[in-house]
Amino acid sequence: MNIPYWHVDAFADRPFAGNQAAVMVLDEWLPDAVLQAIGEENNFAETAFLVRDASGAADWELRWFTPQMEIRLCGHATLASGHVLLDPPNGFGSSDRVTFRTRKAGILEVRRSDAGYEVALPTIATQASAWSEAVALLGAVPVEVWRSDDRYGIYLFDSEATVRGLDPDLRALGNLGDDQFICTAPGARTDVVSRVFVPGGGVDEDSVTGSAHAALTPFWAEKLGRNAFTAHQASARGGDLTCRLDGELAWLGGQCVTVVEGRFYLPG
Repeated sequence: MNIPYWHVDAFADRPFAGNQAAVMVLDEWLPDAVLQAIGEENNFAETAFLVRDASGAADWELRWFTPQMEIRLCGHATLASGHVLLDPPNGFGSSDRVTFRTRKAGILEVRRSDAGYEVALPTIATQASAWSEAVALLGAVPVEVWRSDDRYGIYLFDSEATVRGLDPDLRALGNLGDDQFICTAPGARTDVVSRVFVPGGGVDEDSVTGSAHAALTPFWAEKLGRNAFTAHQASARGGDLTCRLDGELAWLGGQCVTVVEGRFYLPG
């Protein structure tokens, strides 16, 4: 068996930036253990698997796997999937938008935009909270802590310099579970800056995290007093996003670059 394969840098305007995703188009679902083994083999933050949606609810079914587990929501690999499907030379027949039916995040959409693409993700609500065990491991004390009911945590710091200088205890954070530790502050070049750590999910520091910005979009819209802003994720690779709150959707905009196209071979 050989599977069409794309390696895409998402939220990037050039190769070797943004967040890497593998996009693989299947004729039908393979066993979960095989999908997980492929995710481990690819060793990206996420591998996106696509199957045509026979239900009529969306154009495609979509699932995401890290090297360690299947996850419930991934923004950058969804953007990368839209990039692959909307690129005319790839021959999937999509025009300016494509929809995805997911198992835990509902129907997602990617559409073309002036800046490249936008992906619509369900917003993630957070509430003022505290978690002293996590705070002690981040490397600096946040001004505020906000958490959701499904393991997303926002840690607000006083400055971009503080966020960039964080050196968290990743092994100890990983022992707390597969939470996202979203560290953020007002930005210098962009409105907002962040870094995102998910060591319990197999990703010590993510490069550019769409799902984190599904939480950051309503959070910062409230702080800034407006529904649209610019954001930068200050990982080693780095990436820029536009964020726009539209009701219960966070529209995240950015570009994508395909760096590898080929075939992934499985034993018959």
